[in-house]
Amino acid sequence: MLKGLKLFFIGILLSISSYAQQYPVFTQYYFNELVINPAYAGNHVQFSASTSYRNQWVNFPGAPKTVSFSGHSSFWNGRIGVGLLVNHDEIGSYKNDNVYLMYSYNIRFPKSTFAMGLQTGFNMLGADFSQLDLQNPDDASFNAFLREVKPNFGAGVYYNRKNFFVGLSVPFILNNAVATTFEGLLNEIKERRYYFLRSGAIFPLGASKNVKINPSILLRTQEGMAVSLDINNAFIFYDALSTGVSLRSGDSIITFIDLKLSEKFHFAYSYDWTQSDLAIFSNGTHEFMINYRARINVVHKNLQCPKFYDYR
Repeated sequence: MLKGLKLFFIGILLSISSYAQQYPVFTQYYFNELVINPAYAGNHVQFSASTSYRNQWVNFPGAPKTVSFSGHSSFWNGRIGVGLLVNHDEIGSYKNDNVYLMYSYNIRFPKSTFAMGLQTGFNMLGADFSQLDLQNPDDASFNAFLREVKPNFGAGVYYNRKNFFVGLSVPFILNNAVATTFEGLLNEIKERRYYFLRSGAIFPLGASKNVKINPSILLRTQEGMAVSLDINNAFIFYDALSTGVSLRSGDSIITFIDLKLSEKFHFAYSYDWTQSDLAIFSNGTHEFMINYRARINVVHKNLQCPKFYDYR
């Protein structure tokens, strides 16, 4: 009886999470805006590739785990940006894959840039119910393997200068129905539209400009769900180290650090200290990211590439 109740409540939590977290939640969008806004493609000018791993709600059964890869670069004298984003997300018995191509067009001003971006691709949701720990393993309703592929597209705008930026994006515009099987359970799940509003600034502290302060915010909302707000603040030391704290409304307090390993590599780590009711079951969330940047001489020879912590 007790085991059944545990499975029941875990199942409810995971089904709620699968509705609320259809697209992976990232902490390190802070260092890679491409995961939330296609207009960011090409913003680093040079070729830039990032890979990350997120282990959410450690020790919670069936909690989300996400692997992500992104790459982007500018072309045509910096007027066009092209990018690729691939996510693999697991939560309980569900596996969600996103593959998107991104395109941005940049309008350059003397000291700033305005970018308009589009992305197109597909979301693939799979579910293997045979992996569930059931009291009745012969229940035919849980022996299915589901696979749904749904195309989608999104858009965004991004304005930036060296020390300030603001961006607005809608990564998924279509509200696709995800599945229509498994006793009518999944037919209630849809790909709900997301909206992201992001902004930040960088201010030097002192005349030497060796230390800078970097406040920013992210306003995130999904149709049918509550609005979420991230308030971030970091300190940048000698353009080689960034460390700070974020407050995610109703969810967690986050500490993060980014370290310059070389002229081409940066490594970032963040830890989400869970503040919601899940803290009873979870030890928090780990997220790792490594970024690689390099000029392609044929493409970028006449262009100035921004420093890692500058917005342009």
